[in-house]
Amino acid sequence: MALQDKLDAFKADFEGGRLPLKPSREVLDIMHRATAELIASGQAQRAKRAGDAAPEFTLKDPEGRQVALRELLARGPLVVSFYRGVWCPYCNLELQALQEALPEIVARGASLVAISPQTAPNSRKSERDNKLSFPILSDVRSAVAEAFGIRFALPQELVALYQSFKNDLPTFNDDPAWVLPMPARYVIGRDGIIAYAEVNPDYTHRPDPSELMPVLDRLSAGKAA
Repeated sequence: MALQDKLDAFKADFEGGRLPLKPSREVLDIMHRATAELIASGQAQRAKRAGDAAPEFTLKDPEGRQVALRELLARGPLVVSFYRGVWCPYCNLELQALQEALPEIVARGASLVAISPQTAPNSRKSERDNKLSFPILSDVRSAVAEAFGIRFALPQELVALYQSFKNDLPTFNDDPAWVLPMPARYVIGRDGIIAYAEVNPDYTHRPDPSELMPVLDRLSAGKAA
């Protein structure tokens, strides 16, 4: 099943009250309104896009090791997936889909990292729960997300809703600010230039990992040439 089909099925179950957490119409209206406002803001169109230079970063993995973009690109192209956190079921479905696609990514000479604002223990939980074999990097205070243009502040009514769900982002992220990255996926070539960018302010929509393969094939062909 394609990733978006899985996301749509989960959304239908959630909004249809078929999961343990049964949202009211008011709750759904708040969530839909926040998404619509983020779309209307146009921020996704102002984020880094294909052809831009990728911002440099050095972040820690869950074991505290420093991971630098420059070192990753020395090995080959890099797929970067920004996600919201371990508490987000849509993100977890995407991570699982990326794990399934990892052998194809590696076969094309590329590597994969995920980036979220959450703390190392929560990243370890993401890796464990989703059976991941690629690293999750902690973007403290969402500084790298800001550099890519995808960091946004949650509206107050959504903050109150998340608090009622016990989605305590300041605790998850060790950051008093209620901010998140828009879900985004990038392919960065060895030259540091973004070859593919997909940013969606609607967190229930994610591109299928299969979209990465033609991009990685082109980068591989360019290297061979």
